[in-house]
Amino acid sequence: MRVSTREDLERAERRALSPDATFSDASLGRVRAEEPDPLRTCFQCDRDRILHSKSFRRLAHKTQVFLAPEGDHYRTRLIHTLEVCQVARSIARPLGLNEDLTEAIALGHDLGHTPFGHVGERALSHAIARWRGLDPDAASSRRLFVHGEQGARIVELLERDGAGLNLTREVVDGIRLHSGEGRASTPEGRVVALADRIAYVCHDIDDAERAGLLSERGLPEGPRSVLGDGSSERIETMVHDTVRQSAGTGDVRMSPTVWRAMMELRAFLFENLYSRGDAKWEEPKAYVMIEELFDHFMAHPDEVPEEYRVHDADRPEVQVADFVSGMTDRYAVHVYEQLKIPRSWRRRRG
Repeated sequence: MRVSTREDLERAERRALSPDATFSDASLGRVRAEEPDPLRTCFQCDRDRILHSKSFRRLAHKTQVFLAPEGDHYRTRLIHTLEVCQVARSIARPLGLNEDLTEAIALGHDLGHTPFGHVGERALSHAIARWRGLDPDAASSRRLFVHGEQGARIVELLERDGAGLNLTREVVDGIRLHSGEGRASTPEGRVVALADRIAYVCHDIDDAERAGLLSERGLPEGPRSVLGDGSSERIETMVHDTVRQSAGTGDVRMSPTVWRAMMELRAFLFENLYSRGDAKWEEPKAYVMIEELFDHFMAHPDEVPEEYRVHDADRPEVQVADFVSGMTDRYAVHVYEQLKIPRSWRRRRG
């Protein structure tokens, strides 16, 4: 049996991938130089480091859309991550892009998410602003905690008890710039950013239908006529369109028609699912919980685990945000109960 070495894999990339791809042997490297792995490319090593990290495991118990849903079929942040990975690879493969880099970025793209989804992100931004004496409602204050930036911070500094994962610059860039107005420097990173939108627009509708909050017939007719009916058909439409529109361009993009349809459907979800309605009726409680946890640990910094105090000793609010944002939903609830609720009132745990 012949063993393929890292050099064999790197040569295979040069033969098989598009000239627009990001090649492992041309990586910008790591902040701390390492001896290359004899059997895996640098991006394969990054994928494995993310997969085996504590932050990745925590995604299994972090909210996607529904807070503490009843039932086993609603998506967690981990399931969303795996679905983004699948969509991203379905785009990267026919375009001849580097699937290992794509997979590493996709697996790591949401490591910086807080408990309770985006409400936790807003609560931490608000809390940090208060402690810095800023206007919590100012637009700039709303960006003090951003999950993409936090994901990069996790892999650069916080994992491995403060040593970080020492990933390649391409993977960290893709994690940091997968959402918002940022734009990843590699086509693989831009594939993940688009796959993230495709996945949550389609799959969040599935969960909302399962919860009885939305129906296929209740979705706007314009996007349905372009993208199709049902999650599978919409994903196929957007993936195929992206591949057709991106081929030979050196960039990653959708046609204007399909992009507008996706964004119209996304806007509909923000109006009818993400920002109001039955999916969100518990959010004010979660918001208060995150703020009160933040305030408690700011008042008791010695209770913050040592691994979060390795960096930024002059910015305790950052250390506390690192700790609180890393909690799973259920751990945040457990800590809050321990701090705020008399022992005799706490719910029984089986």
